[in-house]
Amino acid sequence: MPGKVGFVSLGCPKALVDSERILTQLRTEGYDVVPTFQDADVVVVNTCGFIDAAKAESLEAIGEALNENGKVIVTGCLGVQEDDIRQVHPQVLAVTGPQQYEQVVNAVHEVVPPKAEHNPFVDLVPPQGIKLTPRHYAYLKISEGCNHKCSFCIIPSMRGKLASRPVGEVLDEAQRLVRAGVQELLVISQDTSAYGVDLKYQTGFWDGMPVKTRMLEMCQALGSMGVWVRLHYVYPYPHVDEVIPLMAAGKILPYLDIPFQHASPRILSLMKRPAHAENTLERIRRWREICPDLTIRSTFIVGFPGETDEDFELLLDWLEEAELDRVGCFTYSAVEGAPANELPDPVPEEVAAERLERFMNVQARISARRLARKVGRDIEVLIDEVDDEGAIGRSQADAPEIDGLVYLNGETDLKPGQRVWARVEHSDEHDLWASLVDKN
Repeated sequence: MPGKVGFVSLGCPKALVDSERILTQLRTEGYDVVPTFQDADVVVVNTCGFIDAAKAESLEAIGEALNENGKVIVTGCLGVQEDDIRQVHPQVLAVTGPQQYEQVVNAVHEVVPPKAEHNPFVDLVPPQGIKLTPRHYAYLKISEGCNHKCSFCIIPSMRGKLASRPVGEVLDEAQRLVRAGVQELLVISQDTSAYGVDLKYQTGFWDGMPVKTRMLEMCQALGSMGVWVRLHYVYPYPHVDEVIPLMAAGKILPYLDIPFQHASPRILSLMKRPAHAENTLERIRRWREICPDLTIRSTFIVGFPGETDEDFELLLDWLEEAELDRVGCFTYSAVEGAPANELPDPVPEEVAAERLERFMNVQARISARRLARKVGRDIEVLIDEVDDEGAIGRSQADAPEIDGLVYLNGETDLKPGQRVWARVEHSDEHDLWASLVDKN
C-alpha cells in the first residue's frame, strides 16, 4: 500500500504554492494525500510565522495534528524558529523552513519510505501538478524572497533575498495551467514589480521566442494566453506605469494589489518602505487616466510606533483622495526580530483600535460609492460556485477570498469556471448583484 500523507497549509498564497509543490512531489513518488488525520501515516503542517497571531495559529495546528495523529513534520515560515516550536511541541519529528521542499520530502521518507516499485510515468499526476485551489484559478509564483528591509517585517530573514524564477519556467507553468482549464492566473511573489532584478533582466526563451525576465515582458506573454491575469503585491515603482496600457487594452486585468501600508512620509520612512518618497496620488491619477477601469486594492497598518494623530489624519485624507477600491487594514503587531520593535513612542492598543475603526468606516463609504458607479454597467463575471439559489462569481475587480462577490440570483444552470457577462443591478459596500446579458 502507498504511504498516506495528511497536509495542513496555513498562511498566504505564497505558502499555498509551496504546499502545492511539496504535494506534487509526494504524489509523484506514489504517496496518497488523505483528508483526515486519522487516515494519515504522517502529517505535514506548513506554517505561517509573520505575526504573533499567525504564529499562535500555527502552533495550535501543530498541536491538533499531534493530538489526532502523533507523527508530525513542520515546515514553512515558522520553521525558522525551530526552538520556539520544540519548546511548545518537543515531539514533532522534523522542522524545516520555507521553500525547503527536498528536506520536507526526505523527512516524509524517514517516517514512511516510498514504494520501491513506483513508476511516476504510470501513476496519474496531472501535468500542472497538485493544486489546492479550485480548478478554474491558480496562483503563479514568480519569485521567492525579498530585497527590502521594511522595519516591521521579517520575511527576508525567513525566505531570503529575491530569487526570480526563469521566465521560460514561469510561462511554461502558466501554459500548463491554462491547458488544464484554469481561467484565472494570480501572479504572486513578495515583490512582483522587482521580478528579474536579481537576474539583471536576462533574456530567456518561451515558445521559441526570446523573452526578458522582467514584469512587463512576462505580463505581455501571459496576456496572450486568453485568461484573466491578476497582479498581486506590486510596489509603486515608476516602471509599473508600463503595464497600465496592457490593462487598458484588455491584455491583463485592470487590477493592481499594492501594499501602500501608510501615507504619512514620516511613518513610511520609519517603516523603511521602498518607493516611500514617490508621489503615489499623482501616479494613481495618471494610471486612471490611461485605464479608467483600473481597480486598486491595498493594505495599511495603523498604530505603527510613532504614529501621531496628525499622521493618522493625513492617512485618512490620502485615502479619501486616492479612492482605492479594495482595502484591508490592521493594527500594528510587534513581530519577534523586527527592527520596528525598538522604535520609540508605541501607540496604545486602544488608540490603534479606535483608528482602525475610523479608517475602515471611511473606506466603507469609499467602497460603497465606487461600487454604486457600476450599477447599470455590463461586467464580465467568473463563476466560482453554484447552489440552489443561484451562481456566485467575481468580477475583474475581485480577487478570490479577499475582495467582493457578484451574486447572480436564480442562475442555477451555470458552472464554476464559466465566464459570463452580467448587468449590475444593485451594490452595497462590498458586493454586487447582477443579471445575465447576452453579449453574442
